[in-house]
Amino acid sequence: MTAGTTMTRGTTAEHELARLQREHGRPLFALLLRLCDGDRQRAEDLVQETLVRAWQNPDALHDDAFDSVRPWLLTVARRLAIDARRARQARPAEVGDAVLENARVCADHADRSAAMLDVREAVRRLSPEHRDVLVLVYFRGASVAEAAAALGIPAGTVKSRAYYGLRALRRVLPGYAPDLR
Repeated sequence: MTAGTTMTRGTTAEHELARLQREHGRPLFALLLRLCDGDRQRAEDLVQETLVRAWQNPDALHDDAFDSVRPWLLTVARRLAIDARRARQARPAEVGDAVLENARVCADHADRSAAMLDVREAVRRLSPEHRDVLVLVYFRGASVAEAAAALGIPAGTVKSRAYYGLRALRRVLPGYAPDLR
């Protein structure tokens, strides 16, 4: 831009901004496209922001020390791209609708609590022999040998009672373990 350009209230005239866009828009966009990892929309937004900065700083555009305004514009664009990248890294990633549609749905605590109550009631309905074995082996984590010693019965009996106790639970709780049938 030349030193004798028209100024309106301390800002660059619109026709000068249009000329800036025509002369320097492509190199700005090319630089910003590389800095934005190929994101065209973000690069276009940063080109606009660079031109807004030029509009806000007409004195920088009219500095007689420079032959061209392009280095100033490229520097402003590069700094804007760096600031935008840092801002994106400082906040959590944005999630679009497509990501939410494919996200796994986790059961809430209410479902888990209801399942625990169902299992507890089903275990209560078992015979005392089956219930004692299942409580020791599955809920308290005792080995077959430890359960046999605690109950005073052979290890084979612990295994068979555990097998038949689980089978009875599967019948009472049909929807909880379909893969165990």
